[in-house]
Amino acid sequence: MTGLVYWLDMAGVIVFALSGVILACRSRMDPFGMLVLAAVTGIGGGTLRDLVLGVRPVFWVADPTYLWVILATVGLSIVGFHYIHRLSRVFLPVADAFGLALFTVIGAHKALQLEAPGVVAVLMGLLTGVAGGMVRDVLARRVPMVLREEVYATASIAGGIVYVGLGALAVPAGVAIGLALAVTLGLRLAAIHWGLALPVFAWVVIPPPVAAPPSNGESVADTVSATQDKPASTRPKVRVRMISPRRRRKKHG
Repeated sequence: MTGLVYWLDMAGVIVFALSGVILACRSRMDPFGMLVLAAVTGIGGGTLRDLVLGVRPVFWVADPTYLWVILATVGLSIVGFHYIHRLSRVFLPVADAFGLALFTVIGAHKALQLEAPGVVAVLMGLLTGVAGGMVRDVLARRVPMVLREEVYATASIAGGIVYVGLGALAVPAGVAIGLALAVTLGLRLAAIHWGLALPVFAWVVIPPPVAAPPSNGESVADTVSATQDKPASTRPKVRVRMISPRRRRKKHG
């Protein structure tokens, strides 16, 4: 079982490192920039997880194979730069979705191994899955996916809950890993394909009733003065309302 988790971790590092390379190519970075984005994406989340859980040394210091895997990923990407550069723009979020699913399970699994409570294990899965991508996007001057209204962190939390819940029910580890991966990956890919997003809260200004035009013999100044003397209920109101993704797209469309 430990071997399966280890190879899943390696697969997550490769996928996340590749997503960092793709973003570096689109941001016109040099090979060193590609290496930096690949490294922070591949091992950034796991590093923060180990630091929070008090694991010393962190995983890639204890096993430098992770660093060699990142170097190999960047090297092969440089050799095949023309193929990487031509990849569809959909490939980056899809690759990121696979890395998110793998790292969510790995983070939750490691927290449970250290006998952390279930809620902490879910949060460690979330941290492992999203922290590296956040640093990657910030370095590339992009708004991190987790801070947008996209279904991203929500998918990671759902996968972590599934893994922790199945573990509490004594479900075989292989089955728990498979179902948690399927839930996280399925939610994220569905959000990418159908454009699913969470509703957002926004300030909405409610205008007052339209004032009646001045009657015969009444000046505009008199009408304005009368409007100002009206109660506050006729003034513009500001309310916080939840706006659905469909309504937001319709408004801006």
